[in-house]
Amino acid sequence: MASLTNRDMTRQNLSLWRQQSYVGGRWIDADENATRAVDDPATGETIGTVPDLDAPRLIGAIDAAQAAFERWRETSVTTRADRLLAWYQGLCDNRETLARMMTREQGKPLADARGEVDYAASFIRWFAEEGRRATGANIPAEHSDVALGTVQEPVGVAGIITPWNFPLAMITRKAAAALAAGCSVLVRPANETPFCALALAALAEQAGLNGGEFNVITGSGPRVSQALCDDTRVRALSFTGSTPVGRTLLRQGADTVKRTSMELGGNAPFIACEDVDIDAAVEGALAAKFQTSGQDCLAANRIFVHREIYDTFIERFARRMDELEVGNGFDEDTDIGPLIHERAVEKAQALTDDAREHGARVMGRPQSDAPGPRFFMPTLLADVTTDMRIFSEEAFAPLAAVCVFDDDDAVIDAANDTEYGLAAYVFTHADTRIRKFMRGLDYGMVGVNTMDITGPHVPFGGIKQSGLGREGGQVGMHEFLETKYYCMGGVPAA
Repeated sequence: MASLTNRDMTRQNLSLWRQQSYVGGRWIDADENATRAVDDPATGETIGTVPDLDAPRLIGAIDAAQAAFERWRETSVTTRADRLLAWYQGLCDNRETLARMMTREQGKPLADARGEVDYAASFIRWFAEEGRRATGANIPAEHSDVALGTVQEPVGVAGIITPWNFPLAMITRKAAAALAAGCSVLVRPANETPFCALALAALAEQAGLNGGEFNVITGSGPRVSQALCDDTRVRALSFTGSTPVGRTLLRQGADTVKRTSMELGGNAPFIACEDVDIDAAVEGALAAKFQTSGQDCLAANRIFVHREIYDTFIERFARRMDELEVGNGFDEDTDIGPLIHERAVEKAQALTDDAREHGARVMGRPQSDAPGPRFFMPTLLADVTTDMRIFSEEAFAPLAAVCVFDDDDAVIDAANDTEYGLAAYVFTHADTRIRKFMRGLDYGMVGVNTMDITGPHVPFGGIKQSGLGREGGQVGMHEFLETKYYCMGGVPAA
C-alpha cells in the first residue's frame, strides 16, 4: 500500500492504490520483487513502489494480451460498450480519489486534477458509443454479379506508452479507442506517475475488463519499449511524449512494421492582434501558458503581441501572473504546483539566464520565493528574440516568452519557424485575418479566440515533428482498425 499518512490523503477509496502491475487479469510483482520508487514532487517524499518488470515478465504480458485479443475481438459492440460505460462510471464514482492520487504523484493542483479526471472519463464514454459506428462500406461494382465492400477489423494487440503530465487522460484517450475497436492493450505509464494507471486497471477490472483486455506494465522505459517494438504480435504502438523518444520508437518499430501513432513535442505560438480586447487576450495567454504549471505540449511557448498593444499587454500580464498562487497542489488556492523533476527547474532557469544574457527583460517574483526545490516561480520574459533558446526550445515550465510583431505575414512566418506543429492560438476579431491565420499557421490544431480546443469529440494531433495520426473524435479509432476489402463474384442478380 502506498504511503497514505499525509493529511491530504483523506476521503480515499484505498482499494485503488495498487503497487503491482496488472497482467491478464492478475496483479503481479516483478521477479525477485524488483521495484521502482515513486515520489511526491511537491515534497520529495517516497509514496510507494511499483514492479520493475524484466523481459520474461514483459513477454508474458504480451502473451496474455494476445490471448485476450482473440476473445475480445469476437465480442459484440454492445458488450464492449457496456464494459466501457461501466469503466466510465467507475471513474465518475471515484473522482476525488483519482484527483488526490494524481496530485500526490504528479503535483498538479487539485482543481486541475479533478478536471483531468472528468476529461479522462469523457474519452471512455465517447468511444463506448463510437465503437458502434465503426462501419464498413458498400462499393458500386462494374458488373451486376459482383459485390464489393469493406469491413473494419481490430488491428490486434496495441502497445500504449504515456507521459507523466496527464497520467489519466493520455491513457483513456488511447485505450478506450483501442478497446472499442476490439483490440487488447498493454499500457506502460511513466515511471513518475504509475499509480493513476494502476487505479485505472483496478476500475477496469471492476468493470469486467478483467481477462487481459487491459494490462498495465511498469518498469524501465527502454526495456518495455524494446519488448513492445520487437514482438510482431504487438501490431500497433501509440505514444505520447518527447520528439526524440518518438523518433527512437519509430526506428525500433520499423523492423516489425509497427503501425504507429505519435503525439510528440510542441512549440505553440500565441498571437494577440491589436484589435482584441487586451484583458481577454491576457487571460487567454495566462491559461495557455500556465495550466499544468506549463508542463503541457499545448502550452503557449512563444507569445507574439502586436506593437500597438505590447506595452499594455506586458504590464497587465505581469500583474496577473504575480497573482498566481504557487504551492502544494493539495492547497485549494494553489494555481501553480511543482515541476516533475529538479532538472526541469534547472532547465527553466537556464532558459531564463540565456534570455537575460541576450537582452530579454525578466519579470516576476524572485526564485528565492519558491516553496521547494522543484518549484519554479512564474516568470515573464519580455522582448524575446529568435536568437534566444526559449524561442526554439519547449520550456515545459511556467516561463512565458513574449515577442513583439508588426505585420501579419511576418508573425505567421515567425510562428511557423519551428520543427514542431502541434497547436497554435490567435486572438483577433477580423474575419479576413482569422481566415488568413487559420490557413497560414502550419499546425495540426488552431484555436481562434479560445484556448479550449480539445475534447473527446474532436481530433487531436500535430504535423511536422509533433507527431503522426490523430486521437479523439471520429478518427480516433482509425489508428486501431484495419480496413479489409472484399470482392465477391457470382452474386445472383436481384
